[in-house]
Amino acid sequence: MKSLLTALQEGRLIELPDSNKEKSLEYLATLIEAIPDIGGESGITETVLERERLHNTGIGKGWACPHARSDWDGELLCSVGWSPAGIDYGSPDGNPVHLVVMYFVPDGQKNSYLKEISSLAKAIQSMPSMQALSSLTDLSEVRHRLLDAINSALESMAPDARARMIQLEVKHAAAEHVPALVPIEIASHLVPMMIVSMPGHKPLVLGQELDMVRLIDGEEHIPADLELHGRSEHKGVQILMRSCAKYQPDRTVYDCLVLKLTTGN
Repeated sequence: MKSLLTALQEGRLIELPDSNKEKSLEYLATLIEAIPDIGGESGITETVLERERLHNTGIGKGWACPHARSDWDGELLCSVGWSPAGIDYGSPDGNPVHLVVMYFVPDGQKNSYLKEISSLAKAIQSMPSMQALSSLTDLSEVRHRLLDAINSALESMAPDARARMIQLEVKHAAAEHVPALVPIEIASHLVPMMIVSMPGHKPLVLGQELDMVRLIDGEEHIPADLELHGRSEHKGVQILMRSCAKYQPDRTVYDCLVLKLTTGN
């Protein structure tokens, strides 16, 4: 389950701030859209919601696995959301969903997706701990349950894959207080913004939420961070670049998602 392991490693495990099904799917789709490697792929949210209207992706035992397909040429990706209260998902067994694993499936990764979803379903069915989700109390517990599922799936796989899982466990234990690429909890603000950069002028921020605009407007380090790392942070706000475009004579426009960290001021 390489993509699930990568999601844990890159911080795409979050506590969902809302138990509404559509809003939860929107949060997870937005996290995938924010991954720099996919080059600003858009429409993931709409694709996921449309597929969900046609076919419920609850698989029972408190789990759901929605997905979006794409002709993008890249790796299989996913994001994971935990709902402590549970989501009224309309699953076949009628149980609320506590864990949502959302996949982004490029055309060339259909077989990898089918193998991964099969391995995950097998782990859920064979491991009682994967079904006892209502007892989970924090993201650390969630992460360990997922690592248990990955460990079960990797038992028959190559030694280097198992070694990677062990390294991940060590990494999370040693870096308990280090912020992840994406915040562990998404607060109420999760909004798109444009940042316009031009030589000799402070960056101009365009967005619908005035308070968020004021927090980052004119901060000169942000465009440089986005150019180098695809993300930046200022005053408890995390800026994630989805794409950038160059305009004549020397303007750059960054299409971003801005998230207010729950630990920020």
